Amino acid sequence: MMNKMNVPLLDLKLQYQSLKSEIEPVLMRVAESQALILGEEVVKLEKSIAEYCDCKYAIGVSSGTDALLAALMALEIGAGDEVILPDYSFFATAGVVARLNAKPVFVDSEPESFNINPSLIEKYINKNTKAIIPVHLYGQVAAMNEILEIANNHGIPVIEDCAQSIGAQYFDGRKCGSIGLMGCFSFYPTKNLGGFGDGGIITTNDEKLATKLRQMRNHGMEPKYYHSFIGGNFRLDAIQAAVLNIKLPHLEDWHEARRRNGELYTKLFIEKGLSSEAGFQSFDDENKVLIPKAIYQESGVKNYHIYNQYCPRIQKRDELRQFLSENNIGSEIYYPVPFHNQPCFAKFSGDGSEFPVSNALSSQMIALPIFPELTADQISYVVDVISEFFK
Repeated sequence: MMNKMNVPLLDLKLQYQSLKSEIEPVLMRVAESQALILGEEVVKLEKSIAEYCDCKYAIGVSSGTDALLAALMALEIGAGDEVILPDYSFFATAGVVARLNAKPVFVDSEPESFNINPSLIEKYINKNTKAIIPVHLYGQVAAMNEILEIANNHGIPVIEDCAQSIGAQYFDGRKCGSIGLMGCFSFYPTKNLGGFGDGGIITTNDEKLATKLRQMRNHGMEPKYYHSFIGGNFRLDAIQAAVLNIKLPHLEDWHEARRRNGELYTKLFIEKGLSSEAGFQSFDDENKVLIPKAIYQESGVKNYHIYNQYCPRIQKRDELRQFLSENNIGSEIYYPVPFHNQPCFAKFSGDGSEFPVSNALSSQMIALPIFPELTADQISYVVDVISEFFK
């Protein structure tokens, strides 16, 4: 019997301890300045993120959800409009659409990337379609060439949901957030680049849109107390920007650590006979763990997957999760209820027959620990415990 080891799903304290000496003086500087909303730290972050994402403009906002909401508001999407998005994602992607009294139109996912299936998008397009929101789920860029071709043919803007994917690249080197009309990012603490609370940013290469978004985040106000349109309170706090300015230079190292951890999981699953490089779309006796896969490759170049999560598919997911817990291993389920099954979206959904992949992902997906400070021994222990489960 193996010795038990503690492996949390995520331990943010380890990252904080490594940066404590850099972060705490900045926190005190912001506190003493009492310049707490927007300001110099936000401007600095906006410039750095725009450069990092290969975009001309970045607009700091209050959360990833508000980034999506402001992007839709900037396009004046509202009642009677439709927005196409994946059925399998975090709630905010669809929630912001419904919040504007528009209709979220759900599309099934690809079985390997877990992103929206581009081959299904066109059949949902009609005269009311005003935007497409692909989500770069778990840190892998969606099939943007195919999505943009469809969108451009119909004159539909594409808003990238980059909440889990800052720094992820398409196989041709383009970074997420620079490919569509706008990119919407989250700095929630569990993200690869996380703040000390909520925060987000919108990237774009459109100057007029950037100007409108800056006005949008401050109630549509310009100049002070004059409002040419209705915006929202989407301003980014200075303390969040200050922390993110310290963390951003470390982000590529954290990405690489996550990638190494993901590759080690995959290697060990294959060595244990729990998975294989082939057969990702179905299970068999020799393929008990469907490992996540970096796809959309061309000329041997794959997507740059930054592994915000490492999520294999496992048939006995719930039983495995209980077994992992009994062996001191953290895990999470993303996302157990696809949009078409959410009670608040019942009026937008049919019988669910259009979403076989989404239904499978919601019942089979499990997130394993993948954070940068995870050790090889901890990963080996997780794989050993999963192997024991199947025995």
